[in-house]
Amino acid sequence: MISMTEIELRRGTKVLLSDAELVIHPGQHIGIIGANGCGKSSLFKLLLGQLAPDAGNLFIPSDWRIAHMAQELASSERSALDYVLDGDPELRRTEAAIEQATDQEDNNRLAAEYEKMDAINGFDAHYRAEQLLHGLGFYQSEINRPVNSFSGGWRIRLNLAQALMSPSDLLMLDEPTNHLDLDATLWLEQWLKAYEGTLLIISHDRDFIDNVVERIVHIERAQSISYKGNYSAFERVRSERLALQQASFEKQQKRRKDVEAFVARFRYKASKAKQAQSRIKELERMENIAPAHIDSPFYFKFPEPKKTYSALVNISQSSLGYGDTEILSQVNFDLQPGTRIGLLGPNGAGKSTLINSLTGDLDLLSGQRVYGENIKIGYFAQHQLEVLDVQASPFLHLQRITPQATDQEIRNFLGGFDFHNDKALDQINDFSGGEKARLALALIVWQKPNLLLLDEPTNHLDLEMRHALTMALQSYEGALVVISHDRHLLRNTVDDFYLVAEGRVTEFDGDLKDYQDWLKNFTREIKQPEPFITENPIDKKLARQQSAESRKKLAPLNKQIKALEKKIDREQTQLKKIENQLADPEIYDDSNKETLKQCLSKQAEVKKILVALEENWLETQEQIENMAEQ
Repeated sequence: MISMTEIELRRGTKVLLSDAELVIHPGQHIGIIGANGCGKSSLFKLLLGQLAPDAGNLFIPSDWRIAHMAQELASSERSALDYVLDGDPELRRTEAAIEQATDQEDNNRLAAEYEKMDAINGFDAHYRAEQLLHGLGFYQSEINRPVNSFSGGWRIRLNLAQALMSPSDLLMLDEPTNHLDLDATLWLEQWLKAYEGTLLIISHDRDFIDNVVERIVHIERAQSISYKGNYSAFERVRSERLALQQASFEKQQKRRKDVEAFVARFRYKASKAKQAQSRIKELERMENIAPAHIDSPFYFKFPEPKKTYSALVNISQSSLGYGDTEILSQVNFDLQPGTRIGLLGPNGAGKSTLINSLTGDLDLLSGQRVYGENIKIGYFAQHQLEVLDVQASPFLHLQRITPQATDQEIRNFLGGFDFHNDKALDQINDFSGGEKARLALALIVWQKPNLLLLDEPTNHLDLEMRHALTMALQSYEGALVVISHDRHLLRNTVDDFYLVAEGRVTEFDGDLKDYQDWLKNFTREIKQPEPFITENPIDKKLARQQSAESRKKLAPLNKQIKALEKKIDREQTQLKKIENQLADPEIYDDSNKETLKQCLSKQAEVKKILVALEENWLETQEQIENMAEQ
């Protein structure tokens, strides 16, 4: 059990925690939430021993194994697979000990190390590491690539895989889904649900938290407040408490009217498809929890875009890809005003390729692309953050776009994205990833697009900003295409889903639950190797014991095989040297008769030794095969 009593934690002059109390029982899965900068990551550093409390008492059982996901980018020439295996230090120590015992021909130690390897499930470690990599989106052809050859987002995935590989009693994950797509998020969700240790997780993905945790710790006003249940339960309880605050009543009612209007707008589509029906239910639930966000610093709307009455973009009979590489073929994709589409599909199937083809950033390999009149595209992707002018302020970014706008108009608009007072005038070079993402979104909203193309827009955004974005997109009157691993955002902002898979773009007749079922079948048929062992746990334990016994018996024979192979290599090298000498014409001169005689004698001797060694090797190998069949 972990206990925190009257903990005080400061960062400079800012108090992050004051008289904080927290008790964590073994096996609990807990979500840590709170506004950016409230101290969530500092709490993790406190538990890892990287920070010391300024006051109070912290107790963590000394025998608990703690694993955590590193936030800094991995940098190594080691392969991705080796990097993940390094997450299990006991495995690496045992592997080194086995190698040393084998070299020293120490049978007793070798048998003991094999037993240890079996006890830590080390014999299937490579298989487990590969499964982690596959689950997080790596292809088999990539697992032996050097870590340094991957981009930043994929190195973060390697950090996550390494943390999952580490045997632990306490697992701490800070924003594990930030760089994952929907497929990897769904896989990670299932992995964590099966995790038997204590889990602490910081995340801004509400569906992910809902499905993984059983308790919420909310850090607010330097206090850690615990709530039973998942994030939805937390929202309900908190909304009931905040709704009692009269000062916030008017803002609450405004939010409620927005949701009611949106439900009314789409209610007639309830018979159209399952996603429309589930979406209305979700919106009705949101109406009840809206007060939980009445103190959010974020609130904005998309201005009404310029009306269009014809197709915004039409791609017909097209092949999409990069250079000479075709990713998608026979694509027919038509975006009409008011269309709201979510793109689904496995990692690497071509969702971003389709988005880039819609923006015009990517030329078509073949086919036709036609833009409608008066189209104005708002495009958000992670690289948008990289093209921001780090020497400019949020205010200056907007002023450059619309020089005629008044200072007050710009300031009022930026306030909805929580850029108030001096923050609106600060250079963005020191902004966090979340602040830059908010600014990139603000720039898009400011320009009044009638077609929004959003590629993972919620990365780096906290829960409150995600909620504000969802609310704004609900009332947005233009066309919308979204790629996101945030299921809550998809469920509440799109009307139809399209599936990008196996080189095609097709309408998906179903909702997110149907897609999850489709994905399970797809990954099982395409990606998942057959499991090594399918017995029940009792049979599996017995099999491991029998396997360990077999390895003990085989160990001396395996060692003998290695020794024979070394001797054979040595004699073959010697024979090659002799044959090189015999290939020299000068050796057959009368003056070299004695040397020739010695070479021929040595050649015969070495060949005789090689025959004996090879016969010994074959006999030993036959013994090993016979024992393996028993």
